[in-house]
Amino acid sequence: MEVGVLEAKNRLSELLDRAQRGEPVTITRHGRPVATLNGIKVDRPSKAEFDAIFERVRRMRETLPPMSWETLKQLRDEDRK
Repeated sequence: MEVGVLEAKNRLSELLDRAQRGEPVTITRHGRPVATLNGIKVDRPSKAEFDAIFERVRRMRETLPPMSWETLKQLRDEDRK
């Protein structure tokens, strides 16, 4: 797909959606190509991988002693000194 700069400005969200779906979008100025929008592939964890990570975090939290908000604020502030 090819669009002019003004049209690209007015339809940017739609053009980004198209690029994300795999349709390259060429932006032109005075009929000459100046840029191309191409989507990128984002690797996301599967549900099983996410569940495993979440379970690991939950188990790690169980090993920590309980802390009040005041204790957490003190630890944060000590790190800032």
